[in-house]
Amino acid sequence: MHKTTMSQQIKPKLIVFDLDYTLWPFWVDAHVSPPFNKHKDGKVYDRDQQLIKYYKDVPGMLHRLHNDGYTLGVASRTQTPPEAHKLVELFDWDKYFKYKEVYPGNKINHFQQFQNKSGIPYKDMLFFDDEMRNIVDVGKLGVTCIHAADGISNAVLTEGLHKFQMNNS
Repeated sequence: MHKTTMSQQIKPKLIVFDLDYTLWPFWVDAHVSPPFNKHKDGKVYDRDQQLIKYYKDVPGMLHRLHNDGYTLGVASRTQTPPEAHKLVELFDWDKYFKYKEVYPGNKINHFQQFQNKSGIPYKDMLFFDDEMRNIVDVGKLGVTCIHAADGISNAVLTEGLHKFQMNNS
C-alpha cells in the first residue's frame, strides 16, 4: 500500500467567487444602469449603452475550471440580486455556477448556505473576494480565502489553488 505523495494535487471541492470588483470591475448596484442587453456582437450594454466589461481572464478561467471538473459558485452581497443574476446570464456564465448566493447580508450567511446545499465542509472550499472584511469573516469558518484586490486573474487563481493545497496537505 502506497502513501499519498505530495506531488498529487489536493483540489478544492468548491471554488467561490465574489462578483463586484472580483469577476467584473464595478458595483452592479451603483455603476451600471439596467436593463442590460446583449448586442449582436456578443457584448453586453446597459440602458445608457455603456459597454459592460469583466476582467479579461474570467471567461477562459471559468471555462477551464469547469472543464477540469471543479464545482463553482458565486457569492455577492449586492443590493440588486436580479441585475447581478442577469449579467451572469448575459455573460454566459450560468453554465459554470452550480451554486449562487446573491443577496444583501454577510458573506458568512452565503457560505452557510453553500455548506447546507452542497454538504461540502468549509475546509474544502476556496474563496476569492476583493474586500478584506469578507476574506477575514469567511476565513474564520475555515475556508481558504484569497484577497483579489485588483480582481481575479489567472495568476490570482494559481495563487489560490496553491494556498489551498498548502492549507490542506
